[in-house]
Order: sequence, then structure tokens, then C-alpha cells
Amino acid sequence: MPIGVITNSLAIALGGITGGLLGSRLSGEFREKLNLVFGVCAMGIGISSIVLMKNLPAVMLALILGTILGIICRLNDLFARGGQKLASLFPLGGTADSGLLVTVIVLFCASGTGIYGSIVSGMSGDHQILLAKSVLDFFTAMIFACTLGKVVSVIAVPQFVIFMLLFFLARVIYPLTTPTMIDDFKAVGGLVLLATGLRIARVRDFPIAEMIPAMLIIWPISRLWTLLMG
Repeated sequence: MPIGVITNSLAIALGGITGGLLGSRLSGEFREKLNLVFGVCAMGIGISSIVLMKNLPAVMLALILGTILGIICRLNDLFARGGQKLASLFPLGGTADSGLLVTVIVLFCASGTGIYGSIVSGMSGDHQILLAKSVLDFFTAMIFACTLGKVVSVIAVPQFVIFMLLFFLARVIYPLTTPTMIDDFKAVGGLVLLATGLRIARVRDFPIAEMIPAMLIIWPISRLWTLLMG
């Protein structure tokens, strides 16, 4: 039973709806300060994953090559168009800021914690990672919805599809991995989350969408690096 996946998606949906209803009641200063805290939380989760890194050169190579691939494929434009389509479903739901929607979509749908948590949940039935993520996601969705409107709740749909797919594919994916590959994958996801946190805090506008392919190519690069250096 994918309890973690279901809980995480419901947290985003409910948080988005709650934020959409409370949007006008929360001051800009209140939301701004909470956004900074959420940025720190995202960075904290990222750092906790980065320290698990086993092969620094492999992780750096995957991040660089993955970002180059993302830029070539124009993933940011793809996410922006998707965000605009989601926003068009709720024309009165808030500010259709496609740039901010890109950040929110990546944060909810493509975080290393969520992807890894879905795989662990599918293989072992341990839902703790996703349940912990749900707590943060509820309040994050609520705050973002104060600006973007109820469109944030719709992000729960693609997130649910992605995480459920990973949940059911876990039996195929997990046996093909090694502990080192998993740790390097979590490190790459942690770096993406760190960049996401910095973007949420508006420290720097990192190309988060373009960094996503790094979480795919780290698997073969980590394995190859271990074989060559072992």
C-alpha cells in the first residue's frame, strides 16, 4: 500500500487549497519570512543527503553533464509551459508566475528525497521519508498557494503519477543498484534541493529544471566510476 505517496500528494493538494483560501489573509511579510524558512528547510534536507556522497568526481560529472543535457533539451521552457497550462486552469486563482511555478513543480515532483523515498517505500514498505516530506510539503504548498493560488494543489496530480510509477518500478530499479549508487544519487538530489532552497530564498536563480537529468545519469556514472576506481 503506497501510504507515503498518497499522504505526500494529499498534503500538497490540501496545502494548496488552504493557501488559496488564506492568500489574502496572510501578509506579504509573513509569507516572505516563511519562504526563507522553507528555503532553509530545503537546503537542510539537501545537505543531509549530500554528506552521503561516495564518489565526488562522479557526482560532479553527473551534475554538470546532466545540466548541459537539460539546457540542450530546454527543460526550463518545458516546465514553464506546463506551469502556464496549470495556471490557466485557475485564471482567478492567483498570480500566474511561471518562473515560480517551475520552482514549485521541481520541488514537489523531482526532489531527490521524494524520488528516493518512493523507491524505498516500494521496496521495503518504509514510508518514513515520504511522511516527513509531507509535513514540509503541506506548509510549503500553503505558502506558495498564497501567491499562486489553488493551481498549486493541481501539482499533486503529476507528483502522484511520478511517485506511484517509481513505487511500482522499485522492484525493478532497486535490485540493479548498489549502496554506493544510491548514496551518490541522493547526493545529486541533495545538490538539486540545495539549489532549490537557494532559489526559494531568492539568493540565486539556479537552473533547477535543467539540473534534473543529473539525477538520471548519476546511476551509470556512479557505477562506472566505482568499477574503474575499484
